[in-house]
Amino acid sequence: MSHLLFDFTVDKSTNSVFIHREFNAEQSLVWDAFTKQELLDQWWAPKPWLSKTKFMEFKVGGRRFYAMVSPEGQEHWAIQKYTSISPKNNFKMFNAFADKDENPQLPGSDWDFTFSEQNGITKVSITIHNDSLERMEKMIEMGFKQGFTATLNYLEELLPNL
Repeated sequence: MSHLLFDFTVDKSTNSVFIHREFNAEQSLVWDAFTKQELLDQWWAPKPWLSKTKFMEFKVGGRRFYAMVSPEGQEHWAIQKYTSISPKNNFKMFNAFADKDENPQLPGSDWDFTFSEQNGITKVSITIHNDSLERMEKMIEMGFKQGFTATLNYLEELLPNL
């Protein structure tokens, strides 16, 4: 059992989800795992699903267009638009589901990622603010907590090999 922090809180009064997760890795490596396409595609989907990025431009105003692909080949597309980047410490993005032609399904959600390191342990704090309570509840109903928990656990296993 891991001794590293993992906390997942849903706050319906603010339509927000708060995730705090520690990784036994240097901050620069964890940052790269969240911001580089070739690394994201190795872990940004709960197994047995896969992450497949069609394109990614990690810069303010840039975006990532990717699909979560089921074992049967079914694709669920999403767009992430980067709105703020403070290298190695923080980035923010707007996230929305989309169709295969990159048409977003609104409303979406605003994600805020903060990275900090202490004694070789990197803490990632993620705040996800949804435009509506309905969207947040749909996200939770779709198994977001279980899926994202599994995804972050997979990243923890992957980090020593990066």
